[in-house]
Amino acid sequence: MRPYEGLLTAMVTPFRSDGSVDEEATVAIGRHLLANGSHGLVVAGTTGEAATMDDDEHIGVVELIARELGEEGAIVAGTGSNDTRHAIHLTERAVAAGVDAVLSVTPYYNKPNRRGILAHFNAIAKAAAGTPVILYNIPSRTAVNMPPDLLAELAEIEGIEAVKQANSDELQPIDGLAILAGNDDIYARCLDMGGAGGICVASHVVGPEMRRIYDEPEARAEIDASLHEIYAAMFVTASPAPVKAALKMLGHDAGTLRLPLVECDEAEREHVRAALARHGLLQEVHSA
Repeated sequence: MRPYEGLLTAMVTPFRSDGSVDEEATVAIGRHLLANGSHGLVVAGTTGEAATMDDDEHIGVVELIARELGEEGAIVAGTGSNDTRHAIHLTERAVAAGVDAVLSVTPYYNKPNRRGILAHFNAIAKAAAGTPVILYNIPSRTAVNMPPDLLAELAEIEGIEAVKQANSDELQPIDGLAILAGNDDIYARCLDMGGAGGICVASHVVGPEMRRIYDEPEARAEIDASLHEIYAAMFVTASPAPVKAALKMLGHDAGTLRLPLVECDEAEREHVRAALARHGLLQEVHSA
């Protein structure tokens, strides 16, 4: 299986109360995910709060997971930046750490034009030096959309192999690219259209069922429909606050968040707790 196929979990990064990375808890979460449905892990992405890490912390987490869990599943490193030089630097360091692929987001804030986007990803692909590059299209965060015709042009760049598509309205096949669902609620639809899989968040808590969506096409629609409440609960407020709250409720050490993100408030925690309870997940914890 290629590192951009199947169920990949965009994993959280547990932080200690002093804000430092909790390496032991990070490995434990990663190992749990790989043992519970995930084909691989996306490390230091949006859900991993990479935006609040300095480079040494960022690459330190990538190196840690690649070293400790690289034999157990695909390891994809988030290495995007709105500064091409910085993205190149992170990409080169992640590749040196031995990751299986890199995930590179559209440059945000700068709002580059089409020629700028093409030049940016040409440079990233060269820096990756043969390690597959997964594009990440998420206009809700970047303020720039990469439409299907641009994605098809980017697919012609050697080394660019896939796209994490988080623009649900433009989920469609792209010649030359493997398509990964970038939102949990389009994961099943992506697979139905022949997509490669998904980079998901709810798989932290319902990984086995989301793996069944991949493995059991005949049951896909029914399983997917049963999970939409969980998908929604994981985004009741800014991610990854809800999924970290859910993980704690399920007995995992997910740590705290870094500002400007904050913990779920009482109402948000209750929303998450109620969704987990209705799905029977809390009952399993209490009976374990």
